[in-house]
Amino acid sequence: LLLAASCVRAAAAFPPGCYPAEEGGLKTFRCSHAHLTEVPSDIPNDTHKLYLDSNRIPFLPRDAFRDLPLLLELDLSHNSIAGVESGAFRGLADHLRSLDLSSNRLVSLSKEAVGHLKAKVNLSDNPWLCDCRLQELIRTVALAAGSAGGIVCAAAAHEEHVGKAFLQVIAHTDFCNAYKRTTDIAMLVTMFGWFAMVIAYLVYYVRQNQEDARRHLEYLKSLPSKQRRSEESSTISTVV
Repeated sequence: LLLAASCVRAAAAFPPGCYPAEEGGLKTFRCSHAHLTEVPSDIPNDTHKLYLDSNRIPFLPRDAFRDLPLLLELDLSHNSIAGVESGAFRGLADHLRSLDLSSNRLVSLSKEAVGHLKAKVNLSDNPWLCDCRLQELIRTVALAAGSAGGIVCAAAAHEEHVGKAFLQVIAHTDFCNAYKRTTDIAMLVTMFGWFAMVIAYLVYYVRQNQEDARRHLEYLKSLPSKQRRSEESSTISTVV
């Protein structure tokens, strides 16, 4: 009776639709199809395999899995994940073997969010924006076997890349070099603009001083000759 009561209390602590199990000697926690909108906070900390697939989770915050020091496999597929905060997988780098982020709403993902992981990562079936950021991400992570072909460009700077597998595109296009060239051109245009402003100011300054000098000489000419010679000498001395 005591054991049964303990099991009932433990089950009651889990979100509806979530339950612990054991698979091949590994402790598993399943929350598939549980209508979750966030990562549960009461996952047993001795969990080896965590299934959070087929829910409605939109975002992974920092330290979302920090209390799972034994986690080996994490399935987050078929959710609504559109954002992953840097540090969301902190604490998992040394032991996580598999991370499934397929079939979500990821348009972009920084390499800092997952680049430190040693796990095989599945990024397929997301509406990716094909750009330098995605190129850096793909070169940083270890992709799960057979998942590379599912990373398809939903959007890109060039229309001909849309609908193509990203690995096929970057075989012929270096997005990061194109971005660097664009940045360099923007810097050159900015520098030229500042240079033109400085030149314009110098020209204005010289012309303004010439005009002032001309007016002063005209004023001296209008004075009586003796006073004019004295002031001209003073002006010449000052100039010298």
